Amino acid sequence: MAVAERYPDLKANVNFLDLQNKLSEVEGDIEKARRYYNGNVREQNTLIEKFPSNVIANSFGFAKSAFFELDDQAEKKAPSVKFS
Repeated sequence: MAVAERYPDLKANVNFLDLQNKLSEVEGDIEKARRYYNGNVREQNTLIEKFPSNVIANSFGFAKSAFFELDDQAEKKAPSVKFS
């Protein structure tokens, strides 16, 4: 975004604005996918613990799954886009 502030004509460029919108959409889609995955993991872990589904889960060897979490702070940041 700092690049757009230094170059006002770039800010008005339709392609640049389209790129910004696409990047926002991709970040939103990734967030939705993480929430969907974590919701399914929570549901599966609950079913593994609750009776009577825990009897079947234990007999087939189902184990609890881990939630999707990023431990590295650098991975949590949005990637920077560089223009040449």
